[in-house]
Amino acid sequence: MDLAGKVAVVTGGTRGIGRGIALALAREGASVVVCGRDPAGVRSALEELSSVSGGKADAMEADVRDPAACRALILGAVERFGGLDVLVSNAGIGIFKPVAEMTVEEWRAVIEINLSGPFYCAREAIPHMKQRGGGYIIHISSLAGVNAFSGGAAYNASKFGLNGFSDALMQEVRHDGIRVSSILPGSVATDFAGSGEQGLDWKLHADDVALAVLDLIRFPTRAIASRVDLRPSRPPKKK
Repeated sequence: MDLAGKVAVVTGGTRGIGRGIALALAREGASVVVCGRDPAGVRSALEELSSVSGGKADAMEADVRDPAACRALILGAVERFGGLDVLVSNAGIGIFKPVAEMTVEEWRAVIEINLSGPFYCAREAIPHMKQRGGGYIIHISSLAGVNAFSGGAAYNASKFGLNGFSDALMQEVRHDGIRVSSILPGSVATDFAGSGEQGLDWKLHADDVALAVLDLIRFPTRAIASRVDLRPSRPPKKK
């Protein structure tokens, strides 16, 4: 897919991995709409995206836990730019606690943002992509979606579930010309979950994930790379 003249939506696109993806899509000529929950982040992202894209950008406050907000996000992109070709479901949170210490509210937040949000957005996006004759839905998952770890029950469950959702959706819409893929990054240098470790050189960068998104979109339409594992090439050696 040539991104020039295409329309893309990136959830959680105001910071971190999502912002890197949104900027990469804009540099390739796409009109890009992003969402986030922080008003200041939304304004900052829109300013930067507009400067990169020549004004072919929009941003809105939206919480992907809310089906109505997801509907407004997708419809807003369609109404502003005339259609929808690419959806990148990137919005996500991580709360890492033993199950016995996790509140119901924390569990729900992780599951609803990381798993229900992609469902709500895909459900709204598919009819518009069918009208365009096809499109691409990309889910930003995690290697935690195939490797469980202590303290990660909610996050693991959300990402294992997202991988299953993505695989099933791929089979449902492939004959409509809609490709579906998951990207499973390992450690990425962002402030995700308040890690405070964004300066570690060995980690992946947001731009690495963005490049994987572009590579998927550029694949010939006859091919679907349904799942991409993305790992740091030289993590610290285990002692």
